[in-house]
Amino acid sequence: MQNQEDYSEQLYMEDELLLQVKAAITEGGMPEVSIAPGYGRLLTMLVTLSRSARLLEIGALGGYSGICLCRGLTQEGSLTSLELRAEYAALAERHLQQAGFGDRVEYKIGPALDSLKLLEAQGQRYDFFFIDADKENYPNYLDYAIRLASPGAIIAGDNIFLRGRTLNPEKNGPAVQAMRRFNELIASDPRLTSTLLPAYDGLALAMVK
Repeated sequence: MQNQEDYSEQLYMEDELLLQVKAAITEGGMPEVSIAPGYGRLLTMLVTLSRSARLLEIGALGGYSGICLCRGLTQEGSLTSLELRAEYAALAERHLQQAGFGDRVEYKIGPALDSLKLLEAQGQRYDFFFIDADKENYPNYLDYAIRLASPGAIIAGDNIFLRGRTLNPEKNGPAVQAMRRFNELIASDPRLTSTLLPAYDGLALAMVK
């Protein structure tokens, strides 16, 4: 019997551009951890519905999520993407250009916490945050997102179940502990209205009050 994710995906046409992005990630020997297609469509919808103009992505990888985010932007909107590795950012940039969003994206290379500190010092504010980078820093990324948020901003965090490890009491590595802390924070912080979506590998969604 099919699982619910497979059933859902069969209802949609394959997205050729996003398939090319995933193929390039595989060919480049990069981690195959792009956001699930269903959640990619959700990102596009959320950016559109919220009319977000300034997006901040933490973790570019090959550009899959960047394309999904930019598809929801208005003509005046832009994406700032933080990526540790220059070669990943270069591949993401190439794919965003291919998708027609090359002039809407700015990449900042290096540790995301350094970039976030600089953005805060510059007084930058954002309407939408997508967190999909090193898991051990998820609680720190959430803290920065709240501090950099415009009123009503949306925060999304991917892979909150870590392929089941978050739910397994026998798993207690640094990434698992950090993700549990992130989930607890996003569920309980009084500055947020939030929910956790259990499909695929889990997605946390919050709105800054």
